Amino acid sequence: MKNKLKITSKVLVAAWFTAALFAGLLFQACEGDESEMVKPEISYIRVTDAASSDSLVTHAFMGSTIAIMGNNLKNVDEIWFNDQKAFVNFAFITNTSIIVSIPNEIPDEVTNMMLLINSNKVDTLKYPFGVDVPAPLVSSMLCEYVADGGTAVILGNFFIDDPSSPLKVFFPGNLEGTVESVAINEVHVTVPAGAGVGPISVKSIYGNTRSAFWFRDDRNIVLNFDDLTAAGGWRSGVIGNSNPAGVDGNYVRFQGSLGSEPGDPWDEDHFSFNLWPSSNGRPDEPFYTGEIGDGIIKFECYVVDAWSSQGMQMIFTPYSVSGTNGYIADGVTPRGIWMPWKTTGTYITEGWTTVSVPLTEFKYTHDGSTAGSGLSKEMLRGLTFFVWNGGVTGTECTPHICIDNIRVVPK
Repeated sequence: MKNKLKITSKVLVAAWFTAALFAGLLFQACEGDESEMVKPEISYIRVTDAASSDSLVTHAFMGSTIAIMGNNLKNVDEIWFNDQKAFVNFAFITNTSIIVSIPNEIPDEVTNMMLLINSNKVDTLKYPFGVDVPAPLVSSMLCEYVADGGTAVILGNFFIDDPSSPLKVFFPGNLEGTVESVAINEVHVTVPAGAGVGPISVKSIYGNTRSAFWFRDDRNIVLNFDDLTAAGGWRSGVIGNSNPAGVDGNYVRFQGSLGSEPGDPWDEDHFSFNLWPSSNGRPDEPFYTGEIGDGIIKFECYVVDAWSSQGMQMIFTPYSVSGTNGYIADGVTPRGIWMPWKTTGTYITEGWTTVSVPLTEFKYTHDGSTAGSGLSKEMLRGLTFFVWNGGVTGTECTPHICIDNIRVVPK
């Protein structure tokens, strides 16, 4: 029994000594870590572009990336600009530099200070740095054709409605609209009486921006189904002006039954039109004279009943093409294919909306394969729309699709 007690005692003493030694080492390690965690220092801040690395900055726009240069930066755990916390990628932190993007959120409280916080939440540094808010970014309108007195929806970013300088929207003719509501990326505004054709302007406390797109754009109209129709083609399209009400007079209506498999059925009577300019009495002139890479086809569209199969084929043809639709499925002629239901399974709109497709996307054959050659300027004379194929399986549907004001304009 005595031997057993002696052995047990020795084991306990050894275990206690080992634990004490480990704790001491751990304390020393922690103590060492704490001693290394000192207050960060900033020497200067610069842009990240290597060609402009000597450009020092004291302020920068929201969303831009900067390089913080200094010392004792490796333990920085949080970075704040005003009252907005930045995302910190620790792979871009060294002891002498930090690369970080300024948050894209508008600050509630503007301090014009940057705050660096170490992981111990004790060693911090406040540094003067201003965050600039850009002028409004005006990217598009939900619908470019809105009647006087109607509500236009402008999409973009940095729409700031400051109480000291309310957001304003001006329509062609320098007519101010009545702003109904403002979100950071969307403005609802009543179109003033007498609004004309052209760019719109959005003005905030941070600046004024003129849109690249035109309100009620009338440039290079190909078809408006009023005075510019597809007469002379095998099918000039089913024309409507009510149920729904038109966005700007008459429109073409695509309506009927579509199968789920690509190309099922072939129904030109209800889902197509052919504009052959030589048969329509038009001159041998292109719809658009700019570069293909700078052009875009636009039209207003109202999908009344859900669309969930077949692609809308948009095919430009040369002036010489007339009396044949063999180009629709020849496997060669490039075209754009619009299938807004492809990602969501179905597509429907709440009223009229403006659709934009870059001319560079006119590169497919009827089944969605890539065509051997892209769109050429010589082809920008005739135009066929046909809801058919596209190479993607959908679901059976009976869509009701209305289209108006087809035009080819600069981006």
